[in-house]
Amino acid sequence: MLEDTIYLDNAAATRLDERVLEAMTPYFFELYAVATSQFGYSLGIDARDALEDARAQIASRIGAEPDEFIFTSGSTESSNLALKGVASAVSEARRHLVISPLEDFPVLHGARTLGKQGFDVTLVQVDETGRVDLEHLRDIVSPQTALVSIQMANQEIGTTQDLTAVGEICRENGALFHTDATHSFARLPLDVRDLPVDLITVAAHTIHGPKGIGGLFIRDGTPIRKWMDGGFQEFNLRPGVENIPGAVGFAKAVDLATSEERVRLQALRDRLIDALLQIPHTRLNGHPVHRLPHNANISFRFVEGESLLLHLDMRGFAVSTGSACFSRSLEASHVILGIGGNHERAHGSVRFTFGRYNEEGDVDAVAEAIADIVKELRRISPLGKDRS
Repeated sequence: MLEDTIYLDNAAATRLDERVLEAMTPYFFELYAVATSQFGYSLGIDARDALEDARAQIASRIGAEPDEFIFTSGSTESSNLALKGVASAVSEARRHLVISPLEDFPVLHGARTLGKQGFDVTLVQVDETGRVDLEHLRDIVSPQTALVSIQMANQEIGTTQDLTAVGEICRENGALFHTDATHSFARLPLDVRDLPVDLITVAAHTIHGPKGIGGLFIRDGTPIRKWMDGGFQEFNLRPGVENIPGAVGFAKAVDLATSEERVRLQALRDRLIDALLQIPHTRLNGHPVHRLPHNANISFRFVEGESLLLHLDMRGFAVSTGSACFSRSLEASHVILGIGGNHERAHGSVRFTFGRYNEEGDVDAVAEAIADIVKELRRISPLGKDRS
């Protein structure tokens, strides 16, 4: 059954590329020592060399220096370190944070925790497509602002932000700028030599790399302190034994992510959007142009997202929904609600995200299946009757 599944939830996790696994394998079975200093034994030195080579390769992808990039266990840890590490290092005069209401949970919940610790947290307004209101941002960022955290691209609706404009506003007020690039790193161009950004969260699991490895770009000179006690690893900012197989796999995954692949994924995305919007009473969530190349998020009126998901699953398709029934918190998508959508729109939203192993046939197959399922679900729904 798994072999027949058409997987369209690549924003949640991607299938590991076999070439990534091949690159990682020696560091499980041959070069498995911990990374030691240059005065250690040979296995440890080889492991450390591999770690530093991976660091340099990933850092170069965004125009950073190797010592500006640290490895973490993933995007959750990276964003927590960015927010809490900066909050503990800045002066008492700066006790203000700004985030968007659409951020992923590590930033949302991290800011909430800092709010309980005395920080003033302000949510910047966004428009109906999820783009930050730059005028409102300019109004609320002040010399008291320690950090602004605005994602590069949204995890649900795929909307991308104008990082240059956000960063310039931060610079004008001396505020640091963090962006969560979990879903855009190696998918979209990102160069810290041009962008006024101080901290960037990245991860491997969204680009056909291994789970459990991520990273944080920290621009040289950024005030930050480690928030976990332990050893001195990762420039004394992230204690613990380094995940060398993960780092090597992450670097390989970055190397394999190309602009040609981005163009191919965008074509799949557009093909699906065009097909699904032919179904009556549907709408695209997110910005029609400024969006991730592999993300399509559609709301279907008079249909519950969980019903659509379950019917798709029975037909061999894996997608995700913003319905509360598929949330452990039993809350509808905070992203759809955050862009002005109501609960009906959130409950009827479905996210489709493409990856390396998807093809045009997958698009056509899921579009045909959805048209049939939506028609049937509306036929038996009191709200959807005669609306197919």
